[in-house]
Amino acid sequence: MMDWTDRHCRSLHRLVSRHAWLYTEMVTTGALLYGDVARHLAFTPAEAPVALQLGGSEPHDLARSAKLGEQWGYDEINLNCGCPSERVQRGAFGACLMKEPQLVADCVKAMRDAVSIPVTVKHRIGVDAVEDYEFVRDFVGTVADAGCEVFIVHARNAILKGLSPKANREIPPLKYEYAYRLKRDFPHLEISINGGIKTLDEVEEHLKHVDGVMLGREAYHNPYVLAGVDTRFYGADTPIPTREDIEAKLIDYARAELARGTYLGAVTRHALGLYRGVAGARGWRRVLSDSRQLAKGDLTIFDEARSHLREAVEAIES
Repeated sequence: MMDWTDRHCRSLHRLVSRHAWLYTEMVTTGALLYGDVARHLAFTPAEAPVALQLGGSEPHDLARSAKLGEQWGYDEINLNCGCPSERVQRGAFGACLMKEPQLVADCVKAMRDAVSIPVTVKHRIGVDAVEDYEFVRDFVGTVADAGCEVFIVHARNAILKGLSPKANREIPPLKYEYAYRLKRDFPHLEISINGGIKTLDEVEEHLKHVDGVMLGREAYHNPYVLAGVDTRFYGADTPIPTREDIEAKLIDYARAELARGTYLGAVTRHALGLYRGVAGARGWRRVLSDSRQLAKGDLTIFDEARSHLREAVEAIES
């Protein structure tokens, strides 16, 4: 989710669900230790709970970065051992770390020693042609011995050469049973599942076998999928927000961001899928993607975008 789940994206998702746990895009240790810390870590209290996802493979650097995350108010530090991109591989982290479980364990221990908040790991079920369940079982066992108690399992292999990150999310077959087996083999650990999950009915089915479910790109492209999460899975007694409710609050958020000098498109790009599946949604997306209009910083752009929804409804009714 690099370049996607920034603070504006998380603020939108928090308008849809009050309780869903949110994750940052992956931030490398180098970006934190040698770059602009505030740019990478600043977020608003309204976004909480939020986990900071780190990319790195040097225990000392990860410990320092985790400490920064705790100081900035994050609720969890998550080590990415699942990203298959070549850019990440050149930094010797992401999915290639699964080949070095003891190094991952050392990284986890260093971070746990540095912070008081949970340290978790997101990973794949295998790397390249390694298909055996025992590979991921032994990886989890080794890392768990270092004190990690929460594992988020993207239930596909990572193909490190020959497939793009997009293809890595689609071509390697999903093996949900591997995640289920991990929960059976490690009942004391918290095991969450990720990969190809699109509906809350699917979420409910997976929760019969594991402790949690992570939605990635579906939640991004169709943020309203999160609207029923609070009542269905957290027992909230608040009404499910309508798309219109969310849009109104998003406009208020955009107004505040404009006052801070934020480019309007930095906010609207995450809301393109808010009306996904609704008649006229294409017009909504087209207007909110118009760079010339966005550059004006005029919030009436939402009125124009919404007019396409009304026109589509009226066309159907007539």
